[in-house]
Amino acid sequence: MQLLKDMIVTKGRVDSEHILKVDGFLNHQIDVQFLNEIGKEFKERFKDQPVTKILTIEASGIAVACMVAQYFEVPVIFAKKTESKNLDAATYESQVYSFTKDRYYKIRVSKRYLGSEDKVLIIDDFLANGQAVLGLKEIVDQAGAELVGVGIVIEKGFQQGGKLVRDQGIRVESLAIIESMKPGEVVFRP
Repeated sequence: MQLLKDMIVTKGRVDSEHILKVDGFLNHQIDVQFLNEIGKEFKERFKDQPVTKILTIEASGIAVACMVAQYFEVPVIFAKKTESKNLDAATYESQVYSFTKDRYYKIRVSKRYLGSEDKVLIIDDFLANGQAVLGLKEIVDQAGAELVGVGIVIEKGFQQGGKLVRDQGIRVESLAIIESMKPGEVVFRP
C-alpha cells in the first residue's frame, strides 16, 4: 500500500535496525483519515471471507481493528493483557511475548464473545516475531472458531514472524513489508 509506505518514510522514525516508531500517525497519535484508508484496504483484501468478528490485542491494534470492523460491519474483540474485576471469569487464554516490551503477557478473551460459529479476522499494527498472532490464533482455536486470515499494517520482513505464521498455513496480508531499516533508510519488499 503506497500511502502507508509514504507515511512510514515521511512520518516514521527508525531508532535502530529493529525499532520503527510510527507513533505520530498509527499507535500513539492516530491519523483517523489515514486509518480509514487502512480499513478500506483490509476490507478489499479480505472481501472474499465471511468475517463475523475482528480480533486484536490491546492496545495498539484496537484503533486499526475498529476501522476495519466498520467496513465488515462486525464487532471487534480485543484480548486483554491485564487481569480485571470486570472481565468474565470464563476466558480463553494464551501467553505471548512482546518484542517491544521484552516481556511475556497472558492474554484473555471472554468466552461470551467468541464461539464456534465465528469466522475470525485477526488485525494488528505490527508483525515481528509472530507471537501475538499465534497467541490470538490459539484463542480462536480454543473457541472452536475459524481463523480466516491475518491483516497486518507493518510487517518486519527481516524477523521470523511472517514466515512462522505463514508456515502454519495462515493467510497473512501485510500492507507494508520492511526488508531492512536503519536510521534514515527504510527498504520495502517489492
